[in-house]
Amino acid sequence: MVRIHPVTARLSGISLDRPACADKLLRVLTLEPLGAPRGIVLFGAGAGGDPRRYRDLLDGFVDAGHVVLAPTNERFDPRTVTTEQLQGRVESLISAVADYHHADLPIVASGHSVGGWAALCLAGAQPWSRDGQPIPVAAAQRVTRLVLFAPTVGWFQAPGALSRVEVPIIVHAGENDMVTPADTATLLRAAPGTVSIQVHENVGHYDFMTELPPNMTPTSRLDHAVFLRELRRLAGTGIS
Repeated sequence: MVRIHPVTARLSGISLDRPACADKLLRVLTLEPLGAPRGIVLFGAGAGGDPRRYRDLLDGFVDAGHVVLAPTNERFDPRTVTTEQLQGRVESLISAVADYHHADLPIVASGHSVGGWAALCLAGAQPWSRDGQPIPVAAAQRVTRLVLFAPTVGWFQAPGALSRVEVPIIVHAGENDMVTPADTATLLRAAPGTVSIQVHENVGHYDFMTELPPNMTPTSRLDHAVFLRELRRLAGTGIS
């Protein structure tokens, strides 16, 4: 269940504005369990940037007794994304937890697609740009686990890019994902931590979302509602 803290500004009753920098506000979707939280899940949305589209998945984390902090970011086109936009996804996750009143809790870093990329950076992964240069990104302290959904991992192909990711990694991939194919997740086995990859039958890239992008429908022959219920359960058990 979700408890809503009374705060100065919220979106749809569950989002909080916090200053990310001097000239910009960061909007963070905040979901809290009714009891004392066991930890924090920092969740990065995909390229669309709206975490509200992942409500079933996020509710699974709350079911397991964790606070969810999920910043809202500007939408970008993955084909033309800039280094600054990528860095902004990592920075927004760090800013989301910086002022939270239970900031001393252990952190699970999670995300879908490019949000999974940002979560990997939080755990110490070093991304490299298309022109072969390391992208400066900050890591977060107290990250104890990664739970990734169809993550974008091509940025971590350079030797040693994953050498500092020592926490356990759980990956959920879709068998029918044409954006981040399931077999690309095997790249993460270069990390020294344990890596578990679960490939979901007949699931595409966007089926991890409760609300799919405009003009998109669930993968053919997939019972999306049933899958979302199972995903909610798996999200909770993956951090217990």
